[in-house]
Amino acid sequence: MFFSLCTHRRVPFFPSLSFSLLSHRCLATKAYDPLRILFCGSDEFSIASLKALHEEHVKRPDHIASIDVVCRPGKRVGRGLKTVRDVPIKAAASDLSLPIHEIDTFRGWTPPMLPDGPINLIIAVSFGLFVPPRILNGAQYGGLNVHPSLLPDFRGPAPLHHTLLAGRTKTGVTLQTLHLKHFDHGTVLAQTPAPGFDIPNPDTCSFPDLLSLVSPKGAEILVEGIRRGLFVPPVEDVGWRSSEGDGPLIHAAKIKPEDRHIDWKNWSFLEISRRNRVLGPLWSKSLVASNTPGENISFQQRRLIFSQFEEVPLLEGCEKFSLVPGLPFVNSAHPVEPRKGRGVYVFTRDGKLVQIHEMKVEGEKNADALRAALKARMIGDRSFYSAGVGYTPFHNPLS
Repeated sequence: MFFSLCTHRRVPFFPSLSFSLLSHRCLATKAYDPLRILFCGSDEFSIASLKALHEEHVKRPDHIASIDVVCRPGKRVGRGLKTVRDVPIKAAASDLSLPIHEIDTFRGWTPPMLPDGPINLIIAVSFGLFVPPRILNGAQYGGLNVHPSLLPDFRGPAPLHHTLLAGRTKTGVTLQTLHLKHFDHGTVLAQTPAPGFDIPNPDTCSFPDLLSLVSPKGAEILVEGIRRGLFVPPVEDVGWRSSEGDGPLIHAAKIKPEDRHIDWKNWSFLEISRRNRVLGPLWSKSLVASNTPGENISFQQRRLIFSQFEEVPLLEGCEKFSLVPGLPFVNSAHPVEPRKGRGVYVFTRDGKLVQIHEMKVEGEKNADALRAALKARMIGDRSFYSAGVGYTPFHNPLS
């Protein structure tokens, strides 16, 4: 059964549009059997969608008959791996009194058979495991996914991080079908209209800030898509962002520890500060002295984690260090005020002077950067004087 209210032209759907705008496009609703949903999720983004679905289930059990939740098993963490950390959605599903299935693979696993019949719709939101064709083909209406980007841009497991790293000022959410072979290659059923909604304060927006913005919008587009039966065949592709004419597409690869490893030769200060804001404390490596009692002093590469730093005005006579980005130095003495400017400094590729206030040497506690550098004997023995000010470099540039 198919109902069409009116249409003059097709425009991508988004639930926050006013009725006056909606009246210019197709408001179609397809009939479907009561949904027995298998919801696969993990984090806060998926929790928002699960809660919205559950609210719709309570209001309209004739539309959503039941919701079962699939999540990954908890992981052992901490010293001795004695503590099990569950994925956040498990607690949310438990609070909603929903059936929970913990699996680490779909191999050999079959969705539950419910009293009213089999699962007929799979929904995966920020899940991480690929739902195999066997599961999707076994569901009458296949599968749905909510993705926090304007697909096909930022396909991949970390779209929010990469949106911020790319310096984007606008973003959106997409409702798509689950593809039988690839992540994020399904048919776009609904999408934030062009050019997307604004990212508030894009120069300071953090990952939690963006997550809190897109989570309710993702939940809204999912519930409205279900109300309208957008998943009922034949489905229509309403995606508006193409790979041509809208700028280059970016793959949102999984964030790894190496993404926080500063490349002093190639990263500008903007890149460094942006990564620190989005990914958390950045790190480099340096020669650190061994403090083993009774042994000769030896040096080895250790990781340095920079917990607090900022761009500062140039110090008098320090410009020579800008020739070697990533070579830290200390202001050994000031002719008038001995304590003025004391600290650890380093130049970036684009000639910005950065003062490192606090850092953690691998194996040690977080501390004042200068104190940590002195304790680890990272500072050389020779000082260079310019304009009456002495500067002492580290043994080697940060790597």
